Amino acid sequence: MHKQIFVNLPISDMQKSQAFFKRLGFTFNPQFTNDQGACMVVSDDIYVMLLVKPFFQGFTGKPIADATKSTEVLIALSCESRAEVDDLVARAKAAGATVPRQPQEHGGVMYSHGFDDLDGHIWEVFYMAPGEPPQA
Repeated sequence: MHKQIFVNLPISDMQKSQAFFKRLGFTFNPQFTNDQGACMVVSDDIYVMLLVKPFFQGFTGKPIADATKSTEVLIALSCESRAEVDDLVARAKAAGATVPRQPQEHGGVMYSHGFDDLDGHIWEVFYMAPGEPPQA
C-alpha cells in the first residue's frame, strides 16, 4: 500500500479559502468537501484538508494556533521550475496572500520563495535542480 499525506489546516472562512486556492490552480475533491471541510488536491498522494476552526477543534484538545501570530507549520511544496515558483507566488499575492520574504537562491541547487495564505499559514514553494541532493 502506498502512503498518502493529508495536511489538516484550520481556516476561518470556507468560501474565501476555497476561492483563494482555486485561484492558485488547485482543485477540490467533492466527495470529501462540504461546509466544514474541503479536500484540496495537491497531487495524487498529497492533500490539504481545509477545516473550519470549530470542526478542526473537534480533532484536538489543544488550542488552535493563530497562524498570523505564531508559526504552527511550514508547508513546503516543490515546483517543476523556477518560473513555476515565481508564478505560484504571484498568483497567491494576486489572490490576497502576503509575501513577506524575497526569493532565495541556495547555492545554485535550490530556488525558493513563499507566501502566507489568508489564514496566515506559511507556504514555502521551491525548485530543486535535478541531480544529487545537497550534502548536509
